[in-house]
This record gives sequence, structure tokens and C-alpha cells, in this order.
Amino acid sequence: MPTHTMRAVRLHEHGGPEVLRLDEVPIPEPGPGEVLVRVHAVGVNPPDWYLRGGLTSVPGTDSTVSLPVIPGTDVSGVVEAVAADVDGLAVGDEVFGLLRFPGFDGSAYAEYVAAPASDLARKPAGIDHVHAAGTPMAGLTAWQYLIEVGHDHPSPFQEARHRPTALGAGTTVLINGAAGGVGHFALQLAKWKGARVIAVASGAHAAFLSDLGADRFIDYTKSRPEELVHDIDLVLDTVGGPHSSRLLRTLKHGGALFPVFPGEYDDEETAKLGVTVSIAQVRSNGTQLAELGRLLDAGTVRVAIDSTFPLAHARAAHERAARGHLQGKIVLTVA
Repeated sequence: MPTHTMRAVRLHEHGGPEVLRLDEVPIPEPGPGEVLVRVHAVGVNPPDWYLRGGLTSVPGTDSTVSLPVIPGTDVSGVVEAVAADVDGLAVGDEVFGLLRFPGFDGSAYAEYVAAPASDLARKPAGIDHVHAAGTPMAGLTAWQYLIEVGHDHPSPFQEARHRPTALGAGTTVLINGAAGGVGHFALQLAKWKGARVIAVASGAHAAFLSDLGADRFIDYTKSRPEELVHDIDLVLDTVGGPHSSRLLRTLKHGGALFPVFPGEYDDEETAKLGVTVSIAQVRSNGTQLAELGRLLDAGTVRVAIDSTFPLAHARAAHERAARGHLQGKIVLTVA
């Protein structure tokens, strides 16, 4: 290592994008079960701006963070050092991962990060660090909602364990917010499983989504999905908010709505409609990420990059996020 310090973006107070500060801090030491990663790219995700705005613990976890804190969970980079008890990773390996989630101690907005080896997978050779860094949280969220939860931890949002709907040639999935990070992965994973996919987004994303394989596109600025579509097996709602219960009307009896962000649903209404509402909480999982990595390497799943910003311009990245209407992921690049 050239020096003992590194550049990292930290929060010394909560607030708007302007509170993100570039600092010089010590390079972390990898603890037991960890590797030190020289970071090449960092994915920007909603928990980053929740933390910046003042949320200091993730629902359902005991971990809280105190200021100053380095935000971020999604990294792609190269292994620089390995703890003595870590097998299977060596100095020089290219890796990517979702670090320590659920929790706010990923510390990814930095030139180096100490990462639990179990949270990492080998970076697919066929994609660069920017695309790899755009994958972990959004890709694993789509995977754990649609393909396999992969853990037994209870969700803080419901008592029942989340169960993905079996997807296949006979299933139709509606994805609300299909152009965003989770949405564009979910669209491609549903297509991989053989399902028919109806993508809902604003008109600017129509060509992008049909290129990713959407069978039908609905521009929500011009029409309401619940008036156009019925008898759907599954709705994945990546938008949420107070009006998401209207999407229940698109479902067939026995169908399911999976909200990525908790919304407001009436238990009586869902019972009357005979539908299920189920939420998963994404968790770090190197094994699942390796499976996703194989799909990325094969070109079965592509990562769309909305925009990139240098680490020092994290504020501009958060300002871009706040404007919304993303097409894929925002990524910070680390020289």
C-alpha cells in the first residue's frame, strides 16, 4: 500500500447532498473473515441518501451508526490484503459485493474498504468495475424478491417469510418502475425465467425497456396500469408510496404484489381480492451474487448505468438521484 491514509466521503452531519465531504482517513485493517478491497467503483443506492438524511439504523437491525460515517454498500474492486482465516480469495482477485447489509456500516464511498469475504463474489470477467458496482444491492433485491430469498431471517415488515412466486412461461409479471435499478434487473430475471413482462415507466424509457425484453410497455404519465391490465400473476412495485394499493386491481385471484418499499395496504381489501402482499429485506449474499455474476458474464442480464461521477463528486451523484427518473444505476468511480 502506498500510504496509510485514503480519501473517503463522510457525513459529519445529516442533511442534503451538500453534507457529503471528502476527507483523508486511515485505511481500514481487515478483521477476521475480511479482505481489504482497493475500490474501483461504488454503487449509489437509496439507503445512502436515507442515511445522509438522518436514518441511522436499518429496520429490524440492532446496528446504529454514529457520525462521522462513510456511507455506501456496493463496491467493485481488487483484493489488496486477506485476513489469515479467509479461504478462497487472494490478493489481486477482482471482486464485487453488497457489504454488511442490512446495516449502515458498509463504508463503501472510499478508496479502500474492509469487506466480509462472504459478502463478495468474483467480478465477472466480461463486465467492468462500473457495471459490477451497479449490481449488488439492486440485483440482489430483484433476486431475493423473485428468484430465491436465500436466508431465514424474518423481515422487519411482516411476520410471514417472503416466498417468491414461481415464474415460468405461463406467468405474467408487471414491474412498476421498470427502468430503475431494481426494476431493470427484475425485468431481465423474469424474462430469464420465461415469464411475460409488462413494464411500467415514463415514456422516455420505452425503447430501453423493450430492448431489455419487455413484452409490453405502459407509460404511466399517459395511462393507469390498473385500467389497462388485469389477471396478472405478480406485480413488483419498485416505486411504492401512498397509491401503490391501486396496483392490486391488476392481479388475478391468488396473485401477489411485492412492494420494494413499504406502502399502505388494507388487509381487508387484500383478503377480499384473494391476493398476497409480501415484502423481503435484501441481505448481503456472496453466493447469490456469484449466480447473478454468471448471468452477467453470459450477457443474459445487463447492467444499465444512468450516470457516473468521480468519488469526489458524490454530492452531484446524490443530486442526480434526487431528480429521479433514473435509467439504471448511478455509480461513483474511484481512480
